[in-house]
Amino acid sequence: MTAVPATASSTATRVCALADLTPELGVAALVGGEQVAIFLLADGSVHCVQNLDPFSGASVISRGITGSKGDVPTIASPIYKQVFSLLDGACLVTMDKEPKPGHAANLVVHRVHLDNGDVFIDLAGGA
Repeated sequence: MTAVPATASSTATRVCALADLTPELGVAALVGGEQVAIFLLADGSVHCVQNLDPFSGASVISRGITGSKGDVPTIASPIYKQVFSLLDGACLVTMDKEPKPGHAANLVVHRVHLDNGDVFIDLAGGA
């Protein structure tokens, strides 16, 4: 696993068992009132980003297409196909569009903890 293996912090929320995730497919979860998108990649790494697509304003990132740009794992939005880094949330390909007013082009990345086969998301911890 390349996700941060650690005992979940007091600010982390258990979202599911690792075995509940399907490699290369995203899943949405509501954590502390915020929608997040969680991805288990083929290499065993687990990533979590905001589910809100800043370019369309829809909560659809969990339904995006996983891939990579060089060594960087990515997620492509299913709406306008912007490509984001799952490591730091940077928008790598804008498809010549601007984000919706009031939204940054980059995704917020959340820290993932694995503990005894469970996936914890830490909204306060950052990536």
